[in-house]
Amino acid sequence: MNLLCDLNPIIQALIAGSFTFLITTLGSGVVFFFKDLNKYIMDSMLSISAGIMMSASFFSLLLPAMELSNKVYSTPWLILFIGFFTGGFLLYLGDKILDYFFIKKETTKKLSFKRCIMLFVSITLHNIPEGLVVGVAFSAAFNGLDNSSFISALTLTLGIAIQNFPEGSAISIPLRRDGLSRKKAFLFGTLSGIVEPIFAMFGAFLVIKIQTLLPFIMSFTAGAMIFVICMELIPESQTGPKKGLMTLFLLLGFSIMMILELTLG
Repeated sequence: MNLLCDLNPIIQALIAGSFTFLITTLGSGVVFFFKDLNKYIMDSMLSISAGIMMSASFFSLLLPAMELSNKVYSTPWLILFIGFFTGGFLLYLGDKILDYFFIKKETTKKLSFKRCIMLFVSITLHNIPEGLVVGVAFSAAFNGLDNSSFISALTLTLGIAIQNFPEGSAISIPLRRDGLSRKKAFLFGTLSGIVEPIFAMFGAFLVIKIQTLLPFIMSFTAGAMIFVICMELIPESQTGPKKGLMTLFLLLGFSIMMILELTLG
């Protein structure tokens, strides 16, 4: 512990970000434990994934963005609105571009490919501010900013890491549902978290300046995630006869992430 505490904050951020990335990888590995991927099971997991992402959008992104923007901006509501709407709007444009290039003739394979790309991009975007937050926490503790401490930075890292486990499965399971092999779904889920150690170092390096950018980045990511949830995950999970039950699974996923955020965040 003393050795870790004495390291350069950028190295601390790299270690912490690598740990959260490892947990994302473990979460993605859940896809290997499903043998019979029938529609009912996968729709259930899709609903839980949508709930996890929706909860993370609010508790991990929008709520801290609100708190931080109140400190650094005179009109915090405007920054959050622009970020949130821009995140969703850019994915809307991306959806149209994918329609143009990949779905001139709408086939199930091409539709699944588009959905895979959107899901991967949205969760990867979600992991970027988490990496930044980890880096900022360790650098702030090292430089004595905002009464931060090394223990609080470790606690934050642990909270994000635990949350990353269901987030890893939130991408690998839906991708498997869309026809990808277990190995490819696992790979996509794993790669979605590789940005965390990278941006953790970046956040530690720019700890002073990055605080003014975090509210926009977080709200932008939340908007992108909400767009994917409403555009892809929820409609796909509601294609079966048990729509009410799928809605309950969505609430379950939301509740799981909410409990993790409130107890560990």
